[in-house]
Amino acid sequence: MPLSASARGGQKKQWTIRPADKHAVQLAKSLKVSPLLAQVLLNRGITDAQTGSAFLRPKLTELIAPEKMPGVEAAVQRIKLAVKNKEKITIYGDYDVDGITGVCILWQVLRLLGATVDYYIPHRLDEGYGLNADAIRSLAESGSKLIITVDCGITAHSCAELAAQLGLDLIITDHHQLEPERPRTLAIVHPALDKTYPNQNSSGSMVAFKLAWAIANEFNHGPKLEPELRKFMINATSLAAMGTIADIVDLRGENRVLTSYGLKALEQCELTGIQALIASAGLTGQGLDSYHIGFRLAPMLNAAGRMGHARLAVELLTSDSHIRSTQIAEYLKEQNSRRQRSERKIFKQACEMIVQQNLNHPDQKSIVLANENWHGGIIGIVASKIVDKFYRPAIMIGLPFETSNGKSQMSNSKSQIARGSGRSIPAFDLLGAIRACSQHLVGFGGHKMAAGITIEAEKIEQFAADLEEYAKQNLSHTDVVARLDIDAEARLGEFRNQTVSELQMLGPFGQGNPKPTFATKGVRLASAPRRVGTRGKHLQLTITDNAASIRCIGFRFGELEKKCVEAEFFNVAYQPQINTYNGNSNVEFVLTDIQFE
Repeated sequence: MPLSASARGGQKKQWTIRPADKHAVQLAKSLKVSPLLAQVLLNRGITDAQTGSAFLRPKLTELIAPEKMPGVEAAVQRIKLAVKNKEKITIYGDYDVDGITGVCILWQVLRLLGATVDYYIPHRLDEGYGLNADAIRSLAESGSKLIITVDCGITAHSCAELAAQLGLDLIITDHHQLEPERPRTLAIVHPALDKTYPNQNSSGSMVAFKLAWAIANEFNHGPKLEPELRKFMINATSLAAMGTIADIVDLRGENRVLTSYGLKALEQCELTGIQALIASAGLTGQGLDSYHIGFRLAPMLNAAGRMGHARLAVELLTSDSHIRSTQIAEYLKEQNSRRQRSERKIFKQACEMIVQQNLNHPDQKSIVLANENWHGGIIGIVASKIVDKFYRPAIMIGLPFETSNGKSQMSNSKSQIARGSGRSIPAFDLLGAIRACSQHLVGFGGHKMAAGITIEAEKIEQFAADLEEYAKQNLSHTDVVARLDIDAEARLGEFRNQTVSELQMLGPFGQGNPKPTFATKGVRLASAPRRVGTRGKHLQLTITDNAASIRCIGFRFGELEKKCVEAEFFNVAYQPQINTYNGNSNVEFVLTDIQFE
C-alpha cells in the first residue's frame, strides 16, 4: 500500500480503508439513512437498528442513575451532615478543564443548598498536580472541616493521612487509574471501584456531576428536582460536557449522552461565565460541537492554569456578574494568545533540535528534549504536536521552570529539579516505559498515553538513553508508522447535502467516536489549485472523478500545490462538511491526507 506524501510536513501515513460491509444497505433501510452513514455505524460496532437509533438519537434519560456511582452514598451522607452543621467545605480540584468544571458543578450545587463552601485549585508550577501537604495544612488552618477532591486524589496516600491527623474529613472523587492500595479516607467516589459499573470511562467532571446530582436528590422533597435545582443541573450538563470533551475520554455510551445534551444546552445556558466565554471566543452559542469545545473554549479555560492560576477560570464559570465575567473571559483570551505564541516558538525550537540531534532518524524510537526557559504549562501541548509530526513517543522537559512570581526554581547547578511532560502513540505504554527507567527520576505519574516526570538535570541524558533502549525493545518498525483509519472508499457523487448532514448525527466526535473519514482514489484537478491563508500555508482545490466535482480545503497542505499540479491522478482522504456562504450551502471536503502514486 502506498504511503501519503508527507502532508502537513509530518510523517507519511499508511492508509487503512475499511472494506464495504454487506449489511450496510439493510441497516441503512432500517434506520432510513444513507448507506455511508450505515457503514460508519458498522465500523463502530453498531450492527442492529435499535442500537443504531439509540446512538444517533441519544436521550438524557439514558444517563446512569447517580446513586449507582460507586462510593456516592457515603459521600452524600457526609456532605449532608456538613451542610446541616454549617461546617466549612472546600472543593479541591485539578487545574485542567475537567477539574475546573467539576469544581464549579459541586461548588454551585452546594451553594444552592445553603452550604458554607469554598474551592481550592493548586498552582500548576508552584504546587503541581493533585493534593499537597502545604495546601492541606492551609485549608485546616482556614477552618475547613471537609475536603472534596475533583479529578485528583486517588494516589494521595500521605495527604490523606495528614488530613486525618489534622481533623479533616476527606472525600475523593476521581477517575484516574486505581492502585491496589487506596488512600484511607471517609469516602472514595470512583467508577472503577465496581467493575460492573457501566461507565468505566467517566471523566472527572462526570463523576462530580453524578455526585452533585445525588446531593440534589438527597435534599429534594419530591419525585422531581425543585425548579432552581433542576435549572442548575441542566446548566451543569454543559459544564460536565466541556470537561468530558476536554479530557479526551471515550465519547461513547453515557459520555455520548451527556456531551450530546450538554452541547445542545449550551445555547440556552444561563451561567453568566459560560455566556461571556462563548462571546469572547467569537461564537454565538448556536451549533456548538466538540470541536468548538476542544479547540476554542477549553484552551481559553486551560490558559488560566498554564499561564497563571486556574482559580480565575473557576471564578469565571461561577460568577453572576456580567461585567466581571466579561473581564475575565477577555483576559483568558489574551492569555491563550500568549500561550499560542509561546507554543509556536517552543515547537519550532523542538523541531530544530530534533533535526540537529538526528532524532528524526528512522531507527529512532523515542524523543526526549530539554531546553532552558521552556514554560512548564505549555510543554505538554508541544509534546503532543511532536508526536503528531514524528509519530514517536516524546517527552519535553522545561529546564529551568519558573514559579508564579517569575523566579526560577533552578540555578545553573545540575543537581536542581526539572519537570517534563510526555505524550505517546497507541502502541507504546508511556507510563510503563517511564516506570522502567524510574531509577533516574525524582517522581513521575500519568497513564499510557500521557505522563509527567520530575528529574535532576544531570540525569536527563542517561534517562533519555534508557528510554530509547526500552522503546527499541518494545516498538517495532510498523508501530512507528502513522496510520490513517478510513471508514470507506467512496465516489464523489455520493456526498450530497442530505448525506453529509446525516453524517453529523454521528457527533459529538472525539475519542472512541472520531469524525468519519472517507477516501476517493484516482481523482484529478478540476481547476488550478491556489494557496491561501497566512503565508500560503493552506491549499484550496477542486477535484473531480469525472462524475462529480467537489471543492476541498487542505489546512497546512500549501506545500503540496506543485505535486497536485504535476500529478495526473492522486488519491484523497477527507472529512465532508457543509459549507454555508451567502445563504448557499454546498458540500466541501476538509482534506486529511493526499496520496501520490
